[in-house]
Amino acid sequence: MSNINNKDKFYLLSASELMDKINNEGVLVETIAKSHIKRIEEIEPRTQAWVHFDKEKILAKAKEMDKKTKGMSKGKLYGILVGVKDTFNTEDMPTEMGSPIWKGYTPGNDARVIFNLRQEDAIIPGKTVTAEFAVHVEGKTLNPHNQAYSPGTSSSGSAVAVASYMVPLALGTQTGGSTIRPASYNGIYGMKPSFGLIPRTGMLKTTDTLDTVGFFARTVKDLRLMFDVIRVKGENYPFVNQFLEDKERQNKKFWKVAFVKTHVWDNAKDYVKDSISDFAEKLSKDENIKLEEVNLVEDLKEVHEIHTLIYDKTLSYYFNKEYSDFMDKLSPILKGIISRGNKITTKQYEDALEKQTIISEKMDKFFETYDIILVNSTSAEAPKKGIIEDLDTCLIWTFCGLPAINLPIFKDPNNMPFGAQIVARKYNDYLLLNFAEFLRQNNYIKDGTYPEIR
Repeated sequence: MSNINNKDKFYLLSASELMDKINNEGVLVETIAKSHIKRIEEIEPRTQAWVHFDKEKILAKAKEMDKKTKGMSKGKLYGILVGVKDTFNTEDMPTEMGSPIWKGYTPGNDARVIFNLRQEDAIIPGKTVTAEFAVHVEGKTLNPHNQAYSPGTSSSGSAVAVASYMVPLALGTQTGGSTIRPASYNGIYGMKPSFGLIPRTGMLKTTDTLDTVGFFARTVKDLRLMFDVIRVKGENYPFVNQFLEDKERQNKKFWKVAFVKTHVWDNAKDYVKDSISDFAEKLSKDENIKLEEVNLVEDLKEVHEIHTLIYDKTLSYYFNKEYSDFMDKLSPILKGIISRGNKITTKQYEDALEKQTIISEKMDKFFETYDIILVNSTSAEAPKKGIIEDLDTCLIWTFCGLPAINLPIFKDPNNMPFGAQIVARKYNDYLLLNFAEFLRQNNYIKDGTYPEIR
C-alpha cells in the first residue's frame, strides 16, 4: 500500500507507512489529517464508532505540527491519529465511560497512556464508543463488514475505527476478551500485552488483577510501534525493562508451539475448529517450528467461574456509588452483576485471587516447554446484534496475565472475519511480536486490506 500518493487515500496506510511519508517524502500532517477526517465523515454514519470527535481541533493540531516541523525531532507517532476508547481520561475532551451518569464529564487530565502518546506526537482525534463502564451492554457501534452483526462490546468503537480505516491505531482495554474479541470480529490485529506493562493511571478501573490496556492495528509492525510507545519505561521499572529488552533482542530461528485445546473447545463452531486445525497443520510442516497438540482442560476448567467471581465482586465495589445513587441510570445487566457481587464474601474473593495466582503459576511453568500457544480467538464469527457470544478462550489468558495477539486470517461461510490467537509467557511480549513477524515474513499471515469496507 505504500505507493499511495493520492492525498485523499492516505487513510489507507498504516501508521508506519504514514511516518515514512512524513519523514522521507515531506507529506504534511495536515494533508494526512484531512484524509482521515474525510474518511471518518464518510463512513461514521454507517459504523457509529465515535462518541466524541473534534474535526477543528485535529486540523489546528496538524497545522501547528507542520509549522514546527523544520529543525525539530519528531516523536515515534508524529502526526498519527490514534483513536482512544472512552475509558481513558483526556484533558481536552469528555470521558463518559459509556454511561449517562457521566455524560459531559471532563476529568481535566490525561491518563498516563494518553500522556505517553502525546509525548510521541500522536494526535488524539476523539473518543471511541465503549460499553457501559466497559462491561457487557452493547453500544451503538456497528460491524463494518455487516451491520447485522456485533462489532464486540467493550472496545468495539476502537476496533471498528481501525477496521474501517478511520484511524490506523486505537486504544482498547481487556478485562475478559475486550481487545482480542472485537479484533477477531472486525478482522484486524489486536494485542493484549502482559498484565501491568501498560500503565493504568487515569483510566476506568473495573478490577485490580484483570484490567489490561490493549490496542488495535492493521499491521504487525504497527502493533510493535504502539507497544514501544505506551509500555512502562524508565528507572522505576528496572526489572521489567531489562526483561523486555532482552526479549526484544532475542531473534529465534526455531519455535516450539503448542496448539491448545481448552475446556471451551467444544463451544467453537465446526468451521472454527477446522480453520484453526488446518492452520496448525500448515505450521507443523515448517522446518523452523515444532508444533504439538496439547489439551489444557484440567488446569483451566475453573477459569471462567473464578473470573466471574472476581469480576462481579470488584464491580460491586467500584460501582457502589452508581448502584446506590443512580440505579435508574444503570442497565439491568450491570445491576445484576453488582447485586451478585454484593453477595460474594471477602473470603470467597480472597480464595478466588489465590486460585488465580496458582493457575497463573501453572501456566508460567507450561511455558518452560513452549514458546507460543496457538488457539482460536473466538468460538465463531461475530454474533448477530443483541445475541451473547459463546464462551471462548480470551479471558483465560487475561486471567493469567499473558500477552496475546489476534491474527486476522479466517473467514466464515458468510464471509465474516474471525481470528487465530497466539499467546506467550508473561513479559515475553516482544517474543510474541517476533513470532507474529515470523508468520508474516513467511506468508502465513498478511497485513490487512479490507476492500469490502472501503
